[in-house]
Amino acid sequence: MSIDKITIYTDGAARGNPGPAAVGVVLKDAAGHTVATISRTLGIKTNNQAEYTAVIAGVEKAISLGAKQVVLKSDSELVVRQLMGLYKVKNADLKELYQKVVALTGRLEKFSAVNIPREQNKQADALCNQALDGVG
Repeated sequence: MSIDKITIYTDGAARGNPGPAAVGVVLKDAAGHTVATISRTLGIKTNNQAEYTAVIAGVEKAISLGAKQVVLKSDSELVVRQLMGLYKVKNADLKELYQKVVALTGRLEKFSAVNIPREQNKQADALCNQALDGVG
């Protein structure tokens, strides 16, 4: 079964910057039902690298589920504004991750990114912290 429209909630965090990092991702169908979650560690990364890695993981999963339209919801203003073309990507490490997101979203019929308050991103945040707490 494929799901045409998916909303992805992402969170990435590093304890220390850089430091041990993780991602939390929640994918929901058009009815708001959770269809997949991702919670995993990344090793040593910066906060922004973790945020981008969460987006990549989410979009890859959405594509694997058959999504053609994706709305990304993230509390990372930097990532959302870079993906919307409002901010330039100057950091070399982020440029590579940004280009991967662009390549992935190019496979979709429709993609948009929305900056949301942290309070609206609690499930992805919890998954991210769950992964981080598993790290010493």
